Amino acid sequence: MSIFLKILIVFSLFLSKTSLGQKKGMQTGMDSPFVLIKSFSGDIVNVALDNLDNIYLISSTGSVKKLGTGGDSLGVYNQVKNSGQPYSIDVSNPLKILLFYKDFSTVVVLDRYLAVRTSIDLRRKNILQPGAVALSYDNNIWVFDEYDNKLKKIDEQGNLLLETPDLRSALNQTVQPQRIINDDGSVYLTDTTHGVFVFDNYGSFRKKLAVNKWQSIEISRTNIVSIQNGFISIYNPTTFVEKKQRLPAFQPYLNAFTHSNKFVLLSKDSVQIYRTGF
Repeated sequence: MSIFLKILIVFSLFLSKTSLGQKKGMQTGMDSPFVLIKSFSGDIVNVALDNLDNIYLISSTGSVKKLGTGGDSLGVYNQVKNSGQPYSIDVSNPLKILLFYKDFSTVVVLDRYLAVRTSIDLRRKNILQPGAVALSYDNNIWVFDEYDNKLKKIDEQGNLLLETPDLRSALNQTVQPQRIINDDGSVYLTDTTHGVFVFDNYGSFRKKLAVNKWQSIEISRTNIVSIQNGFISIYNPTTFVEKKQRLPAFQPYLNAFTHSNKFVLLSKDSVQIYRTGF
């Protein structure tokens, strides 16, 4: 065999392997469980999605802008002179949105157009150290009071409807939830240090789940979906089955969370929303 023929064969094999590698790489990209569907840039420090896929963008001044699925503006809240940045936003009911200002112990209730319905000074309602707030299944408001370690439900006027006993005595430990989630007939006090404490809609304690050390957490179809150390964890508390999906090497980000079949990534002055395949 001539030297020229040997070189030609080797070169052909190289081209064949390169082409195969490129095809495999393309297939890997197509099979990725994260598909970018929307992105926004500008003065954005926080973001939320509701069940109708409306998007809420929060600016560094604390103003809130609501966008529809087509990117059209549906409302703006900018009465932020005395409040500043909200500690949390609850959009579980798109018709009744809660802004919680932890430093001021205040809850602002907005309507679907982000107009103010009411504002509740929790300290005046004898809730002295509110740590987390959420909308309840019946459109009242759950508040966890760190002062007496009680989960409390109030109405839109701030009147107390029910409260648990001091959970330090009832559970023999301190509870410090960062979030309250009311979903599928249960109330979840999610504490990244101590776990997830599950109550019924009347404030009766059911169980504790050993789900902790999370950066963000959601409840989806009775699964607990959390982001932990570069993984998305999907845990079924009924079957005790846990699945994990490694996050791709996204650019440095400030926050990330899941919502239904969406994965939301908040970077400096930008938001990317991905559709997930798991």
